Amino acid sequence: MQDQLTALLARARAELPAVRTRPEFEAAKARLVGPHGELTALMKQMGAVSKEERPALGRLINETKAALQALLDEALRALAGAEIAAQLGPPIDATLPAPDGGPGTWHPLTLVREEMCRILRKVGFTVADGPEVETEFYCFDALNTPLDHPSRDIKDTFYFPDSARFGNVARRVDGEKFLLRTHTSSVQIRTMLKQPPPVRIVSPGRTFRRDTTDATHSANFHQLECLAVDRDITVRDLKALLDYIFASLLGPDTKTRFRPHYFGYTEPSFEVDLSARHLPKVHKEWIEIGGCGMVDPSVFTAVGYDPAVWTGYAFGMGLERLAMMLYGIDDIRYFYQNDLRFLKQFA
Repeated sequence: MQDQLTALLARARAELPAVRTRPEFEAAKARLVGPHGELTALMKQMGAVSKEERPALGRLINETKAALQALLDEALRALAGAEIAAQLGPPIDATLPAPDGGPGTWHPLTLVREEMCRILRKVGFTVADGPEVETEFYCFDALNTPLDHPSRDIKDTFYFPDSARFGNVARRVDGEKFLLRTHTSSVQIRTMLKQPPPVRIVSPGRTFRRDTTDATHSANFHQLECLAVDRDITVRDLKALLDYIFASLLGPDTKTRFRPHYFGYTEPSFEVDLSARHLPKVHKEWIEIGGCGMVDPSVFTAVGYDPAVWTGYAFGMGLERLAMMLYGIDDIRYFYQNDLRFLKQFA
């Protein structure tokens, strides 16, 4: 019987590497170790072996069974690898040109951001930038946001642990927390602390809030805010600039209107609506687009400007909201999915 077990292993070593398909593998497995296979037939001969020889023969059968199983496992791994390789096809030469020779393009949010910056540069605004990680002073305190304001709650804002440290952002006030900025208004504070009036800046950038993601909300989104500081600036200047911006971006038929509102860093404050019946997929007479107002004197005091000499206005809006209206996009999540079917529409 020992010779038969040795011959069985030899046949398995010769046959299994030649298996190329699943049916061939299953047939070989059944022939070797199946209920009617060769190993099973040899095991049935144990009854005719004497008691003295039975332990040694049983050990030999178990070793043969383990060796056969190892050969079967190896054959199955090789077969699975060959199947995956067949699905993947021939190796790709990374030095060859990409098969998609279509032109690249900017992201739709980048298109809107650059167009807004171009429009505002024409009337004297410069682009200002700031860190996405901020401190409470720049994001809240200097903007006249009290400690009990809902926007400062941990349910609305992403705070970092007290032990967090950043090489490019330092605390201005001892004990204040680091956070992901909730608006780009912090760039306005940083700019005013660095330079004297007059100031005319536009600050586009990414912001973060604890919003539940759906078709119109995202925890990560983009804002564009403007600040103008000079002598004798009035609400009329603010309204004229907004009329110019939206007529330039959305067409000369676009109109704007103000509704009284409250913001801690502007007084008086307004919500801005624009007429949107001519925009794709909007079909509304008026739609809210952002907030604005005259800079509160307490904000000027926080940055060292004399509110008796200087006045100014500020306004802000979401870039996603603008892009959705401009291009007829009905779900904010499309901007972040990197789906080429969506992005190629802007090529």
